[in-house]
Amino acid sequence: MIKTIIFDFGDVFINLDKVGANQHALQLFGLDEFPEELIAINTLYEQGLIETEEFIDFYEDNFEGVTRQQIIDAWNIMIQDFPKYRLDFIKQLKAEGKYKLILLSNTNELHINFIKEHVSFYEEFKSCFDNFYLSHEINLRKPEATIFEFVLAENNLNPEECVFIDDTLENTTAAADLGFFTWNNDPKTQDVINLFELKTHLF
Repeated sequence: MIKTIIFDFGDVFINLDKVGANQHALQLFGLDEFPEELIAINTLYEQGLIETEEFIDFYEDNFEGVTRQQIIDAWNIMIQDFPKYRLDFIKQLKAEGKYKLILLSNTNELHINFIKEHVSFYEEFKSCFDNFYLSHEINLRKPEATIFEFVLAENNLNPEECVFIDDTLENTTAAADLGFFTWNNDPKTQDVINLFELKTHLF
C-alpha cells in the first residue's frame, strides 16, 4: 500500500528546456561539448559544495569576455513556466491527506532564487509538502543512493510504501534498485496531474 509520494521538481511541476539551455551555453562559451571539469563544477554547485560566488567566478575566470550576467542568464535559461493547474493538483492532494508528500530535487541556489522571483505561488507550492529537499541544501544529489537513503531515514519510510516520480531515468532506476515504486515520467507526453489515471496499479 502506497503511503508516500516523492516528487521531482523540474519537468514534473515546473517546465524546463534542458536541450535549449545546453545549446545556448555551448554557443556562449564557444564549446562543442562540455568538458569533464565543467560537469564536475556544475555537480559540486548542485550539491551545495561550492558557493554561488565561487561558481560564477570559475566561469568568469575560464571564459574571457563572458560577463557575470551572461553566466547567470545562461544558467537560468532552462527554467520555463510553472502551470498553475499543477499547483492545484498538489494542493488537492494535500487537502485529501491520504499520502505523505515529499519533494526531492537536484537544484542549486541560482535556480531556486530565480524560481522564487518568477513563480508567485512558490511558497504556497512548497507548503503543500511534508518535506521539501533541495540537493544544494542537503549536500546530496540524485541518482546517488545516499540521497534516497537520507529521505527514508529522515521520514522513517519503507521504500515499498513509496512512489518516486522523476523525469530522469537514472534517478528512477536508482530508486527502484532500493525498492521504491517509480514513475519515469515523459514531460513531452505525460503530466503529473494524471498520476492516478496513468499509474492505477500503484494506488
